[in-house]
Amino acid sequence: MFTKILIANRGEIACRVILTARKMGIKTVAVYSDADKDARHVELADEAVNIGPAPSRDSYLQAEKIIAACKQTGAEAVHPGYGFLSENAGFAKRVEEEGIVFIGPKHYSIAAMGDKIESKKLAGAAGVNCIPGVNDAIETAEKAVEIAQSIGYPVMIKASAGGGGKGLRVAFNDKEAFEGYTSCRNEARNSFGDDRVFIEKFVEEPRHIEIQLIGDSHGNVIYLNERECSIQRRHQKVIEEAPSPFISDETRKAMGEQAVQLAKAVNYQSAGTVEFVVGKDQSFYFLEMNTRLQVEHPVTECITGLDLVELMIRVAAGEALPLTQDQVKRDGWAIECRINAEDPFRGFLPSTGRLVRFQPPKETMFASDIEHLHGVRVDTGVQDGGEIPMFYDSMIAKLIVHGTDRNDAIAKMREALNSFVIRGVSSNIPFQAALLAHPKFVAGDFNTGFIAENYANGFRAEDVPHEDADFLVALAAYVNRRILARAAGISGQLPGHGVTVGEEYVVIGLGDSGENTAQPAVVRDYQAVSGSSAVQTGDKRYEICSGWHLGGARIRGTVNGQPFAAQVERGVGKNPLAIRIIHNGTRLDAMVLSPRAAGFHALMPFKAPPDMSRFVLSPMPGLLAEVSVQVGQKVQAGERVAVIEAMKMENVLFAMADGVVGKVLASRGESLSVDQPIVEFV
Repeated sequence: MFTKILIANRGEIACRVILTARKMGIKTVAVYSDADKDARHVELADEAVNIGPAPSRDSYLQAEKIIAACKQTGAEAVHPGYGFLSENAGFAKRVEEEGIVFIGPKHYSIAAMGDKIESKKLAGAAGVNCIPGVNDAIETAEKAVEIAQSIGYPVMIKASAGGGGKGLRVAFNDKEAFEGYTSCRNEARNSFGDDRVFIEKFVEEPRHIEIQLIGDSHGNVIYLNERECSIQRRHQKVIEEAPSPFISDETRKAMGEQAVQLAKAVNYQSAGTVEFVVGKDQSFYFLEMNTRLQVEHPVTECITGLDLVELMIRVAAGEALPLTQDQVKRDGWAIECRINAEDPFRGFLPSTGRLVRFQPPKETMFASDIEHLHGVRVDTGVQDGGEIPMFYDSMIAKLIVHGTDRNDAIAKMREALNSFVIRGVSSNIPFQAALLAHPKFVAGDFNTGFIAENYANGFRAEDVPHEDADFLVALAAYVNRRILARAAGISGQLPGHGVTVGEEYVVIGLGDSGENTAQPAVVRDYQAVSGSSAVQTGDKRYEICSGWHLGGARIRGTVNGQPFAAQVERGVGKNPLAIRIIHNGTRLDAMVLSPRAAGFHALMPFKAPPDMSRFVLSPMPGLLAEVSVQVGQKVQAGERVAVIEAMKMENVLFAMADGVVGKVLASRGESLSVDQPIVEFV
């Protein structure tokens, strides 16, 4: 067994590998860029080596720097994690040539299966059903359009070295095919250093189901059941679960055996995943093979009771697999939510910056620990006060739950999301909570188009129906009563002018357009010691009891005897009186006033925000990669104006109306903040 390994990655996967290595008594070496010098994976490792500037092409994609770090520290093996160089056959080969063990498949297996073009050819030769398409690299955008026309729209344009939704576009017409090809090549070149692109038919209403494999150097390959990964947004997985609520035992067995045959054909020796597109009739087609550990591997670990990272390390050290196919378990149901730094209320645009608060829910399961299952686990590479940089992907954490069945797992996940506090950057937690409550998701009735179909016009908090909206109003009134109780108890108040606390309130819901709702609420039987109150609103009564304190972002307690968890924020936006309540994906921004103050508030005029329609604004923090217009130029609606790079994604900004460029207010290479003007029209 190795005595020291280097993790050629960052973030949560680097932390994940370090925890298993620590359990096995193996020393670890972290590598880091200038942007990650204070990152969690650097703190967790026994040693750390700086490998260059913040952009990944200058650091985490520099194979020679990583090999030099191995030699410098005496690391005998490299675990590549996922992304970056994990599926780079050249890197794996260089590592092997230097006498360092690559904790992953052999370079020839990566070359055969990690490359989407080559893997399709090999799968076809092996008699595996493949989706119609052109598997050779396409040289020009014009050729891409020609091929797309011959296959028939819609088509999927994919980077050969792509992954994680990077370098992938779906095109429904010639214009989208032309632009998608160009964007795919650029993203692939920047993210993977390989700009080859191919095209295949886009199968509509498909399910994305994958088989987890593990193979050793003694010729053994087994499959560890399947994962359901159909809940995707722009081809990036959002929720994964194991097992799938869709496929039968017969289909599972057939997919598993086919995946094993494919792996044996390339002498596969490590953890890997064969991805399939599955039709309504449970017919399945080979999509690709990921020759690495997957982001969603924890759900497989939960239902099988196996530590996949430990198995990878043991196989790489030459050990045989410790179990056979008939010993693979399928216990309970596991779900993983990817918690990303993106704003679901602004079209899921990336959100970068300082994590002012990072308070995950209480963990009862832990990465690398297979003894404590049926609970909640958080895999993350960040911590309170840490930074979410613009240079890498948007993942903050992975939230994993393990239940006795699917309904139990969904209930656990909803409760865990309610308790997950992230402040300073926006996250997709409200969206995840809404997905978990959607009747079709609960019923298991979905495909990869689920999010596009059900949230076609984007996601707004007010669009998510809460099963009991009056509870949010009651909770806002309860929180306000606790705030007033503290204010009334402050010593030194002038006699006759101290804070007096009544029982009657009006909860005014704050809308963006100035249209407010007002709902009366009465708070009685307030108990300062126990934190209990009875809140009457509408025709409902809520007995709320909580030990919440005024600075807490998370409020836990009971309502009418049932446990609940929600989040509270005071002074949201530019309104110091506003209280934000978040529960089950629904957000209520409200002011809680006395009836007299509410009467005065109703007379206040609404101040409309300034008209910014003449400007093209940056919708997110990022790097201005391109300004496509110049002063005096006539621009038509839909014309390309600028390109912003953030979190390895290229975001193109288009003109919303015809106009003439009056000023260009930002220059190429500039770091932009949210809503920063880039171009002004006259």
